Amino acid sequence: MNSRGNCQDKRLTEKKEFMMKFTTQDEIKLSYTDQGQGQPVVILTGIGGFKEIWQRQITVLLTAGYRVINLDCRNQGQSEHTDKGLRISRHAQDLAELIQQLELQQVILMGNSMGAATIFAYVSLYGSANIARVIDVDQSPQMVNTSEWSYGFKALTWNNFYTYLQKPFGKSTFKRIDSRIYQQIQLLKKAFPYDAKLNFPFLVNHALQNWRDVLPQLSCPILFIVGANSPYFNPKFASVAAEMTAQGQVQVIEQSGHIVMAEQPEKFNQALINFLKQ
Repeated sequence: MNSRGNCQDKRLTEKKEFMMKFTTQDEIKLSYTDQGQGQPVVILTGIGGFKEIWQRQITVLLTAGYRVINLDCRNQGQSEHTDKGLRISRHAQDLAELIQQLELQQVILMGNSMGAATIFAYVSLYGSANIARVIDVDQSPQMVNTSEWSYGFKALTWNNFYTYLQKPFGKSTFKRIDSRIYQQIQLLKKAFPYDAKLNFPFLVNHALQNWRDVLPQLSCPILFIVGANSPYFNPKFASVAAEMTAQGQVQVIEQSGHIVMAEQPEKFNQALINFLKQ
């Protein structure tokens, strides 16, 4: 075999070495990676997404001396697809069980979209004593728009709730993501397709929640990183939500949509590392 083939085989072997499976209490196998040493950072991806979207952040975090645990939640990515536990509280319990199994202390939690909602659900159930910092990437604490909250998901209201969630969400990005990451995600979509119909009850449960009462419970700093051009959420939600917390900060990334970390990785990573170093 030529040297190029040997290098490719080596990369595949290295990838397999840190790709792991975790079995939850309800016997669902979840896929995650665990790399590096130091203070742990757990990453949670948005609904229907793949953990590999965070490649640029993982590289920077490892270089900065952090241990990075990157999880595919149930029903997406390379984790098991199931009709069990289709609710955000079960996702939070999955996170709690992973933290316990890996014996993580003073963990940093970072989530995009539904991943951030999972963090709020975790805080609601388990508190934030073992959380050092939180990074919310473009996720409003309330999905439904009401007379009291106008920063929900697109035009979602109680009047159109079920019908609106059944419609295609439309494009989530404003700027094209890195071509190599995009190609890898496309391959993963073919190998591990997301079943939106199977997971629809979870989407409903996720969208029902209001985490605004949880934000004041955070005893740690939280950074809201939002896309200035997000097609899903009005970026103004971040400043309003940050005011509800004791140590809230906001970073609005220009020329970016909902998938901020992949659309503007350099700007995102700078904001992330600055926050973690404070």
